[in-house]
Amino acid sequence: MHIVIWIGTALTLLGIVGLGWCIKLVLGIKRQALPDDQARTAMQRVVAWNMGALAVSFLGLIMVVVGVILA
Repeated sequence: MHIVIWIGTALTLLGIVGLGWCIKLVLGIKRQALPDDQARTAMQRVVAWNMGALAVSFLGLIMVVVGVILA
């Protein structure tokens, strides 16, 4: 079960890196001072990536919990 814990940890870290990347993208969009319609379109793409990163992080945490319970 240790392998499940380590895989879960890697997925969680990957999700956290993805969240940091999303934050960097949003800050870049805000710095560009785009018109509202263009900013909304760019933000909608980032929201999709953000949800994906959260899902990966959540699945990793679930794997860690399951691995700890079964260990």
